[in-house]
Amino acid sequence: MAKDSYLVGLIGSGIGPSLSPALHEREADRQGLRYLYRLIDIDVLGVGPEVVGDLLRAARDLGFDGLNITHPCKQLVIEHLDGLAPQAAALGAVNTVVFEDGRAIGHNTDVTGFAASFARGLPDAPLENVVQLGAGGAGAAVAHATLTLGAERITVVDAMPDRATDLAAGLNRHFGVGRAAAATPDALPVLLGRADGVVHATPTGMAAHPGLPFAAELLRSELWVAEVVYRPLETELLRAARAVGCATLDGGGMAVFQAVDAFRLFTGKEPDASRMLADIAELAGVAGVRN
Repeated sequence: MAKDSYLVGLIGSGIGPSLSPALHEREADRQGLRYLYRLIDIDVLGVGPEVVGDLLRAARDLGFDGLNITHPCKQLVIEHLDGLAPQAAALGAVNTVVFEDGRAIGHNTDVTGFAASFARGLPDAPLENVVQLGAGGAGAAVAHATLTLGAERITVVDAMPDRATDLAAGLNRHFGVGRAAAATPDALPVLLGRADGVVHATPTGMAAHPGLPFAAELLRSELWVAEVVYRPLETELLRAARAVGCATLDGGGMAVFQAVDAFRLFTGKEPDASRMLADIAELAGVAGVRN
């Protein structure tokens, strides 16, 4: 008998505004599935990200079918898993865990999610020289996606130099020597002055982490700006970028396309991406997803 009831969740920090529950549940309703998506916010629980293993085991024991994982747990969760899909292993970051026959298997749908959103929203963007802010779990996925899309060179900027260096080294091993470099935020004025575009992959701009990741004065109209944050859909960075005439990509498309892949992993059923894009636009209170 085919399974028609699912219990899934999201583990992360400051995830109260997340649209993932509504995205998944709306699509499940249209497919006639009983589908509950629960938020497991470590801030609400008053615990640190290091307890992700305990939360994972509790979810498995309680009969969850799977979990999404977000900041700041995408890398910490790996040591608590029984196996990794190839994409997650290559990235060293997990955003989706599926419980299969008592085993917890980690996947990463951020890579395909960002690639699909970028190809849809900025199809003609030049990719000779890209600057990326953020070398964490989302950053690793987005950097892989950007190079897969055809970027010639990406410079990863992070306030933690070792993290940027490690990611750049991994990218060079995977894509070829010279495709990636690392830098610290003090280099941004020079880097952004010669870049084609910038990808923002830090939590800055999220509802729980408002603000700009760098000075708005560094933006110029020739730059394209791609955002990973989708709550809110229009971040301060995107507002500043649009004000100076930059082509922009919000995080809504990535959120939808990674959710499409996660829904498929959880249920084995094919979701309708176009319906889910309309959902996120409505849920975010805008006329359309601006990508």
